[in-house]
Amino acid sequence: MQLPETYISSMKDLLGEEFEEYKRSLDEPRAYGLRVNTGKISTEEFLRKTPFSLKPIPWVDNGFYYDPEEPVTRHPHYYAGLYYIQEPSAMVPASRLPIYPGDRVLDLCAAPGGKSTELAARLQGSGLLVANDISRSRAQGLLKNLERFGAGNILVTSERPEDLLNYFPEYFDKILVDAPCSGEGMFRKDPSMIKSWLEKGPESYLPIQREILDCAVRMLKPGGMLLYSTCTFDRREDEEQIAALLKGGELKLKSLDPGEMFREGFLPGTLRIYPQDVRGEGHFVALLQKKGGEEAAAKSAGADKEAARSASLPAGFESFAKEHLRDFPSGIRGMGANLDLRQGKLYLLPKGLPKLRRLKFLRTGLYLGEEKKNRFEPSQALAMHLKEGEFSPVLPLSSEDERVIRYLKGETIALSGEEERLAGFVLVLADGYPLGFGKAAKGTLKNKYNAGWRMQG
Repeated sequence: MQLPETYISSMKDLLGEEFEEYKRSLDEPRAYGLRVNTGKISTEEFLRKTPFSLKPIPWVDNGFYYDPEEPVTRHPHYYAGLYYIQEPSAMVPASRLPIYPGDRVLDLCAAPGGKSTELAARLQGSGLLVANDISRSRAQGLLKNLERFGAGNILVTSERPEDLLNYFPEYFDKILVDAPCSGEGMFRKDPSMIKSWLEKGPESYLPIQREILDCAVRMLKPGGMLLYSTCTFDRREDEEQIAALLKGGELKLKSLDPGEMFREGFLPGTLRIYPQDVRGEGHFVALLQKKGGEEAAAKSAGADKEAARSASLPAGFESFAKEHLRDFPSGIRGMGANLDLRQGKLYLLPKGLPKLRRLKFLRTGLYLGEEKKNRFEPSQALAMHLKEGEFSPVLPLSSEDERVIRYLKGETIALSGEEERLAGFVLVLADGYPLGFGKAAKGTLKNKYNAGWRMQG
């Protein structure tokens, strides 16, 4: 790999005698990883079901190396949201931010969703995840990944951090900032980053990172935690940004254990990951906590104002729910206060959302479907959110059934035997996990799988 001379010089200063080992590592094959969606399936159950040859990634419980020759992105389990394809070292940041059910969490630079999907899984359907990316096109991909994972307690936005601050001052329990950076740690995975480094360099990212961090700190509750990560090695983008935050006096550093594979950063308590040490790319990670304690947190909680909601269930949805939904969500007929109907589209909102007037968002909560003249058309997001026993009827297929691939490609599929009795909306399952809806009539299933999600080729 041809590295810029200025970069070689900076890495020699950083690594000293280890530079040659680092340079050799860039000529070795990169590692490929997938992360199990524990919001849908346990790691143990996934390993029993998967046909792929996987090896554990040692720094996360639900991460595995896979052979890039295996078709992991064309298997029905991928479309069922049972796992996410993610570079192995990139699994570290979300795994080191302590998340508990009920937390309010912000992923400030979230696209394409690798870290957001893990945060959502660990919330276990409770609390709130705000996933933001300033690029609307990237935020659309982020939304798709969250919905495929079955996340419903979400707010997906496309805003500048300073604009989000207007809505969420001292609101979040946990914030993840995987900051835009010069990408030095990704040179092996994506050699095009070298050209970007030559054009911009670390200097152009420093003010962006400072601005993002300043807003993040102001959105963090007293006592809350902020995890900062980059995929670069430059100290100015890493330890020096953290040191500058600590000088403000609002935050304290929470020490991260490097274990046997990672290294402590140049600032004690931070982590550095190098490709010569592990089967993964380069990263920097630091965890901070905002000072303040219980009295300030109580003051912040008291200031929250939840937006008013309509308490009436639309007729079409009420009929659909009575016919098809089984205890989803628990007591849905009494949850009108958490439903929002906008231009015929119905959403189930997370509790505690503030008023979002003028906020640029792509999704608030779980998109249930569309109300059309007292008739309800369920959404792809609803299908992916459902769990076993929450919907009837279902079409349970094995992932080896050739009709599964035909369904994922958007084709009408034939029903046989007992299946021919199915009528109306049906939830299609692969090995017990939802893929999407179809509408059964006269021995065939009309395909309702989202056109933008369909398998190509």
